[in-house]
Amino acid sequence: MDTPPWGEWLRTAVLTATVVAMAWLLLTVDLPAWPQLREQIGSYGWASWLVFVGLYALVAVTPIPVTVMAVAGGALFGWLPGLVLSMIGVVTGSCLGYGLARLLGRRTVARLLGRYAETITTRLRADDGVLAMSMLRLMPGVPYWPVNYGAGAFGARLRPFLTSTLAGSLPGQASLVAIGAVLDAPSALTVTILVLSWLTVLALTALTWRRWRAERTGHG
Repeated sequence: MDTPPWGEWLRTAVLTATVVAMAWLLLTVDLPAWPQLREQIGSYGWASWLVFVGLYALVAVTPIPVTVMAVAGGALFGWLPGLVLSMIGVVTGSCLGYGLARLLGRRTVARLLGRYAETITTRLRADDGVLAMSMLRLMPGVPYWPVNYGAGAFGARLRPFLTSTLAGSLPGQASLVAIGAVLDAPSALTVTILVLSWLTVLALTALTWRRWRAERTGHG
């Protein structure tokens, strides 16, 4: 006698709830602009860094863009502390998404990823190592959350996932935090950091795009 597919039913229910929750967050939740966000988080005094990291991690789990969080971090804490705290938030949120995806399973997450599913699955099937996931982090038009969920669902190992999250997220986070630092306290140092970090992001993005195009056309 076949066992009823309770696991599949449960995953479908979780999928439905997750999709509805993410759609609601994406369509209805707007983070405040960075000045208001900086003021609100800063009002917690010594605990502001804990509030910032916790909020950043929660945002990173959802489809809500993390851009304003990184900019607010640079404005509130300065470039280097803001970068460290932003990276902690990104890594924490990424691990939460990774763990949730492992619970949901491959088929469920493939439905959740929607238009990102083909890109994520193709890359991870080719190589689940650090380079593949780092390229996904740097590819234009691919936000963080599909990579987190795809890596968890399609069997990427935890250590390469963590390494790629650090390596692939660092350039973008550095450039966004630098914007906040310049907006809050412009100086020769912060402007230099801003220019260098964005040049790095542009260079890495261009290299990643060229390699991805070459692989798709069979010339890489």
